[in-house]
Amino acid sequence: MVQVDGKNIVVDAGPDFRQQILRTGIQHLDAIILTHEHNDHIIGIDDVRPFNFRQKQDIPVYALERVQKELKKKFDYIFKENKYPGAPSLKLFTISKNQNFEIGGIEIIPIEVMHGELPILGFRFGDFTYITDGFKISDEELEKIKDSKALIINAIRHKEHYSHFNVTQALEIIEKINPQEAYLTHISHHMGLQKEVNLTLPSNVQLGYDEQELILD
Repeated sequence: MVQVDGKNIVVDAGPDFRQQILRTGIQHLDAIILTHEHNDHIIGIDDVRPFNFRQKQDIPVYALERVQKELKKKFDYIFKENKYPGAPSLKLFTISKNQNFEIGGIEIIPIEVMHGELPILGFRFGDFTYITDGFKISDEELEKIKDSKALIINAIRHKEHYSHFNVTQALEIIEKINPQEAYLTHISHHMGLQKEVNLTLPSNVQLGYDEQELILD
């Protein structure tokens, strides 16, 4: 969840979306942005309905056109013309790697990342960049990330993986960007214990953890 100027923007809605949102205590959701269509990033989207009830409006969802088609397959009941009372209400907005977009006056820069052979999106909000499920990033897309003060990037384990960065690959990206602080996410149980792994990482890098908060000036 990214909070800027009183706006609450959530990136992805995984299976524990409801638990995570309840934990934050937020009472208003301004938008959801989706990186891609895999279940662990969208399957919790049904749980936006309490915000529909509270805000009495559709929840904006920003996603690639391909991702929107998958949403309409998996959650067909949300998008039916005559849907049942109480179903979630979403308003879809199409985004692409080629065009920045705004939510409530907040500019967001999409970054194309290859997840294996699947092109997905990461996002930059001001000095903060969030990338998950990455495997490769082109030099052109890396230019969008440069000068980020804080970078969150995936690293699934130490050994190489067919569709995600491992630790070595993630650290190579971090070295190119050289942020003040970087955090590894999308971590598997093969990674090891945080207190042990952090000792092996550069001073500006650590493993991310649940409920972690970053405050940027």
